[in-house]
Amino acid sequence: MADLGRATIEEFHAQRKFPIAVVLDNIRSLNNIGSIFRSADAFAADRVVLCGITATPPSVEIHKTALGAENSMDWTYYPSTAEALDALRAEGWLIAAIEQAADSVSLEDFRPDPDRKIAIVLGHEVYGVDQSVVDAADLTLEIPQFGTKHSLNVAVTAGILLWHLTANRLNQN
Repeated sequence: MADLGRATIEEFHAQRKFPIAVVLDNIRSLNNIGSIFRSADAFAADRVVLCGITATPPSVEIHKTALGAENSMDWTYYPSTAEALDALRAEGWLIAAIEQAADSVSLEDFRPDPDRKIAIVLGHEVYGVDQSVVDAADLTLEIPQFGTKHSLNVAVTAGILLWHLTANRLNQN
């Protein structure tokens, strides 16, 4: 690992992060939660926000897929996603629900404002982002799909979004 030149946890905590928060709205799978922590670490997201039934570290099951990212990532927990959104909005975050909706913006058309922090809200594996959360968001983003299935795994979705948002910020510099 030393040959890869990766930051230590202490160095990672001190480094500048991309202004991206990953909000988990009632995610039930601890494996998905861990995987999202790992992706958030890989793309140096600012934080992970856990809401509702979403489990929190420490957890052996989260650790199985996070592989320590639950220790490197800053995270907070809120009993409800609405409370989390209120707190993020008070800090100036743009709230983007990730969901299939009539007024959604297709991800390939979305270019984040380089001067704005963005919080992406990912929903329950079966039910998606709660409708009240979608209604409270500033916008809805959708990943285009071309196969027979109508959804992606939430951890895969997180990885796609984190790559898109960081790549756009890297290309703007």
